[in-house]
Amino acid sequence: MRRLQIPIQSATLKNGLRVVIAPDATAPVVTIGVYYKIGFRLEPQGRSGFAHLFEHMMFQGSENAAKMQHIKLINSSGGVLNGSTMYDVTNYYEAVPSNALERVLWLEADRMRALKVDDENLRNQRDVVKEEVRVNVLNQPYGGFPWLDMPPVAFRNWANAHNFYGDFADLDAASLADVQKFFRTYYVPNNAVLLLLGDVKPEEGFAVAEKHFAPIPAGAAPPFADPQEPPQKEERRGHVEEKFGTLPAMAIGYVLPARRTPEWFAMALLDQALHGGRAGRIYRELVLEKQIAVEADGGIEDLYGYNGPTQLTTRILHKPEHSAEATLAAFDGVILEVQEKGISEDELQQLTVKWRSDYYSTLEGGRGGYMPRYGLMHLLACFTLFDNEPQLVNTILDGFLEVKREEVQRAAQKYLRPENRAIVFRTPVKSDAKEAA
Repeated sequence: MRRLQIPIQSATLKNGLRVVIAPDATAPVVTIGVYYKIGFRLEPQGRSGFAHLFEHMMFQGSENAAKMQHIKLINSSGGVLNGSTMYDVTNYYEAVPSNALERVLWLEADRMRALKVDDENLRNQRDVVKEEVRVNVLNQPYGGFPWLDMPPVAFRNWANAHNFYGDFADLDAASLADVQKFFRTYYVPNNAVLLLLGDVKPEEGFAVAEKHFAPIPAGAAPPFADPQEPPQKEERRGHVEEKFGTLPAMAIGYVLPARRTPEWFAMALLDQALHGGRAGRIYRELVLEKQIAVEADGGIEDLYGYNGPTQLTTRILHKPEHSAEATLAAFDGVILEVQEKGISEDELQQLTVKWRSDYYSTLEGGRGGYMPRYGLMHLLACFTLFDNEPQLVNTILDGFLEVKREEVQRAAQKYLRPENRAIVFRTPVKSDAKEAA
């Protein structure tokens, strides 16, 4: 099979900023991304929620662009923009007509160099983040389930186990000096990668990047706590109350092997076999055939975007007439079957064909229907920050296509064990009150 040949050029400025360019002149649009190696997992202890708080702070103005000016200038150029916080990175990205490239790089460089971090912006955005938590988690049925409920049950290292949205106490205790220190520590060029994709000639892209970003001084190498976990030797369980939903739920998470190992590739295909939508084994068994569950989904979220311990997680909402233990037993039956019988050669072929198709879709796809080339940008950023190898985007697919069915079965036997998992049960409060009455 012919290997991918996406044209990629990269360079590192003297201040440590890595620049990656993937030219594509099929449309007069350029996508720009700036990824910082600071996410939920990497924020310092006692500063929970800072990574997410800074995603908001970065839109509050900089030395030469007043509050809202960044957004207005992008929109007036005919472009769109956004940002997001993940476990190991925080990103900011824009898509604009290619003649607006330099305007965007000027804006991004200005806020990397001189973000406006003052008391007014801190108070304002701290309240915005807290309200976001109330709306999206505290007052939503199954809010934060399982991505906020699972980590404190599954992990023992604070880096992986703490409240990623941020404890209100930590957010309230944050002083202006704390926030300014966080910015100076992690929002430095040597902790970032700049990505230019689309209608940009590499020599021009590097020249404009040099012009606007090279004057920004490098910072000290940011300190990061070791995110590795002590070996897990027992099944871990936790219980959470569900205040609004009426169906009992559970989430089962198995710790995954390290990225880019042979077992990692095998577990990715096994994930697809288990969670491949309505055709996945878990949905087919629990929802369609046994009709125990109403919903059964999950998998590995953002496989390429993790650089530390993570899980393959299944989320199940089941009917109240079936107990949690009965539902778990049905789930375990699906796992046991793949451990004992593995997958057929025909199923493996279907999985690899689907994986290749999905990978191509990722490379070509946008985000939310409005951000062209987001998938390619995200992969290039992660392969640069975590592996220092953006060219992996052209070769990583080989590892998945070369997986053997025996490797999938061995991975299931090694990693899908009770002593390698955590389970969170989410029980409706209304059901408890009804039974008590």
